Amino acid sequence: MPDHSLHSQLLADCHLLGEVDSGSLLLSRNRAMHWFILVPETDSQDLLDLPAAALHRVMADCRGLSQFLKQDLGYPKVNFAGLGNVVPQMHLHLIGRREGDACWPQPVWGRLEDAGAWPPGDLLALTEGLTIRAGLRPSADPQPGPKA
Repeated sequence: MPDHSLHSQLLADCHLLGEVDSGSLLLSRNRAMHWFILVPETDSQDLLDLPAAALHRVMADCRGLSQFLKQDLGYPKVNFAGLGNVVPQMHLHLIGRREGDACWPQPVWGRLEDAGAWPPGDLLALTEGLTIRAGLRPSADPQPGPKA
């Protein structure tokens, strides 16, 4: 997304994994959960405001990420949300959930303790899996600086 920059809060909280058809794919720096954030390449703030073709691309990418979370990472449930109350740039959360996870059965917002950073090997494995299964075009460096 050369002409579409990412909000500074997203960059502070996430690893930029790369690009998918509809935009940028990020991963929360907190390794407590597999928490992906898809940032569609748009100036719209709300998912339901997208033109039909753009909405179709976004949902196709979300479906691919959901399948990766379920089939490759073994999550029985995927939480999906688009809030944007703190960060106005449209971004969609896809979070793998299972009984006994760090917040189960409560929502993750405001409840997730920091479990530390993702080890480089785990980031590489996720990036490779997403490249094969979800069409990710990896960024040069998925692990820029520590969380601000």
